[in-house]
Amino acid sequence: MPAPVVRRTRSQDTRAVIVAAAARVFAQGGLAGARTDAIAAAAGVNKALLYYYFKSKERLYEAVVEDHFREFNRQALEVLALPGPAREVLLRYVTLHFDFISARHQSAPLFQQLMMTGGKFLEGLIRKHFAPRGEALGKLIDRGMRTGEFRRVDGFNAAISVVSLIIFYFSAAPVLRLLGHQDAYSAPSLKKRKQEVLDFIRHGLFVNPKFPPT
Repeated sequence: MPAPVVRRTRSQDTRAVIVAAAARVFAQGGLAGARTDAIAAAAGVNKALLYYYFKSKERLYEAVVEDHFREFNRQALEVLALPGPAREVLLRYVTLHFDFISARHQSAPLFQQLMMTGGKFLEGLIRKHFAPRGEALGKLIDRGMRTGEFRRVDGFNAAISVVSLIIFYFSAAPVLRLLGHQDAYSAPSLKKRKQEVLDFIRHGLFVNPKFPPT
């Protein structure tokens, strides 16, 4: 492998390690509370490398969030554009969304922090990632109503309800733990919650809630 390619690959690997470590630290302390020393230690790199790749803690935070939504949107838009029955596509999308968050424990607190922070960065994310995904989900729901698979609903509010069923569970995970419930991220909890979400959507939106079978 040519030397420039090797260096580029190593650089990409180092960046990925830093972003993954930063995601964990930001999820715990937020942008204000996270320390670059802690991020560097978690990534196993010299702190100077953080500034070499990202220039500032704020830029690193933005890179963490951007990477998350870029990868999720890539997968989500592929699923939402699939042909076939709308009900099958919707359940595949819900499963993808649920599994994507459950595999990344830090994404829910990062999302909450981002919503509270606002600003130009959030506006850019909405235009680049949220809007195309929301539009694709809305079109899928409209398609399901046209084909008679979904009952007649307000598409906008139906899309919000579908997404909320997924996101709220993870956002409320700390509260659920304080209330004495099992760890929201344990395998049994995740399996049970995902099944409940899928069943709720079937019975709330599908004309025939028994399809596809559980």
